Amino acid sequence: MEVKVMRNVLEMNDAVAAKNEELFRSRRVFVLNLMGSPGSGKTSLLEYTLEALKDEMRLAVIEGDLFTTKDAERIERHGVPVIQINTAGGCHLDAPMVEEALASLDLDALDLLVIENVGNLVCPAEFELGQDRKAVVLSITEGDDKPLKYPLMFKEADIALLNKIDLLPYTDFDMESAVGDIRTIHPGIEVLPVACRTGEGLQAWLDWLRQQVRRKREAV
Repeated sequence: MEVKVMRNVLEMNDAVAAKNEELFRSRRVFVLNLMGSPGSGKTSLLEYTLEALKDEMRLAVIEGDLFTTKDAERIERHGVPVIQINTAGGCHLDAPMVEEALASLDLDALDLLVIENVGNLVCPAEFELGQDRKAVVLSITEGDDKPLKYPLMFKEADIALLNKIDLLPYTDFDMESAVGDIRTIHPGIEVLPVACRTGEGLQAWLDWLRQQVRRKREAV
């Protein structure tokens, strides 16, 4: 019975996600679902991204969190529209939550919408939101064993960012092992070692986003 209930929940979610996806397609807005565990650096990555791109494209953010508006307040400082979703304990965003938030955004005035999901390496991977691509951020301080412990997240993601590489000398994180595990789980996935604090490796991330936005805008 529990399996059937879960299947029904996912089917209902996927139906709304399909509506969201069609809306994004019709407006030609590229939508990124940004995932990762608490403390991985998702919001720091987002802040860096907004500062780098806000003068060349039109941006907005949907910010998911259990409680508080602290991350949304950080985003607001960059002069970008942001909608806060509090899940009141829920471990992920779902498509209906995103659909409701979209009522407060002018999609015709956007090129890129980033949905920062709730910090979690499990639940967000299972719930489609209607996004074009999924990105996962893993901090090297979490350990190189995480991809194999949470394989669905890395299987579902289109790009993986290994963050805080400036701290590599102070950890026993095995970069080669982690990258190998991620590409075993998801052959061909883009894996970028980055450091949000120093900016190392982030040009490749920005170029990847620019390419995705350009493709969406040029799609028929």
